[in-house]
Amino acid sequence: MVTVTLGKTGITVNKNGFGALPIQRISKEDAAYLLRKAYDSGVNFFDTARAYSDSEEKVGYAFRGIREKLYISTKTAAQNADDFWKDLHTSLTNLQTDYVDILQFHNPAFCPRPGDGTGLYEAMIRAKEEGKIRHIGITNHRLHVAQEAIESGLYETLQFPFCYLATDKDIAIVKACKEHDMGFIAMKALSGGLITNSAAAYAFEAQFDNVLPIWGVQRETELDEFLSYIENPPVMTDEMAEFIKKEQTELSGSFCRGCGYCMPTCPAHIQINDCARMSLMIRRAPSANFLTPETQAMMAKIEDCVHCGTCMEKCPYGLNTPELLQENYKDYKEILAGNRKPV
Repeated sequence: MVTVTLGKTGITVNKNGFGALPIQRISKEDAAYLLRKAYDSGVNFFDTARAYSDSEEKVGYAFRGIREKLYISTKTAAQNADDFWKDLHTSLTNLQTDYVDILQFHNPAFCPRPGDGTGLYEAMIRAKEEGKIRHIGITNHRLHVAQEAIESGLYETLQFPFCYLATDKDIAIVKACKEHDMGFIAMKALSGGLITNSAAAYAFEAQFDNVLPIWGVQRETELDEFLSYIENPPVMTDEMAEFIKKEQTELSGSFCRGCGYCMPTCPAHIQINDCARMSLMIRRAPSANFLTPETQAMMAKIEDCVHCGTCMEKCPYGLNTPELLQENYKDYKEILAGNRKPV
């Protein structure tokens, strides 16, 4: 079994982490089944967040009675100390535990520091002193915030998007974490569903011995795929490297990663993180679900866009989201009309 140590935390876990965001979409019992199956098969790191609706509750329900045998990380998007403590109390209650292994600031627009006026980092320190959390982490999609967090020396782990579509700057972040003995947790290892070759995705991550990828799972078939890599981990081959190179060319430039940080503030109620990447999804992971009346209605909401720019302000990738929405809608209508094939 391949393991990874999260820097100065000393936490050593299976190279396959479990991302618990998708279990929001399934029942409590189905979620518990997947979580326990993952644990019973050797997975021992589980990542959730206060913002993931009932994900924490499902994790807590699944692991009652065996808490000490695994590691749980969660997140708070609190903007001040009072909300931090409310979030932490709720997380501990939901997770049915008296401590969290890693508590992470959830994609803040800045790097929280002592004395910055928010009281957030001071609250983290106090929570650690009280034994409510074991380690302090941060998650982000912004390169400059990630770099600042690494250089600050204030954080023990960084969770950051990392997959085989990574740029040189992304790879530099991974290397910097290793140099600073900071744990690196890779989110979006499948780029929000755009990457469909999980073996290639795993082989890429395996090249970095300090990286812990967390795979978002909501179906048993998905889980089984990743569990198979525990005993037979994919390794990078010339053929796989060539495939990845082709993928990098195809998916270069401006495309929506589906992070959802533009949601739910759209005044037109457009499902931006689905609509802005429909052209890619319908070609890379074809499904009849993309052509249903419900999906057509979802895409038609793009007509209501008022170009207010709110989504652009929140996009950590600096995308021109309104323009991307219009391009995807135009392509989608061509596909529906039969004038363009979804291939």
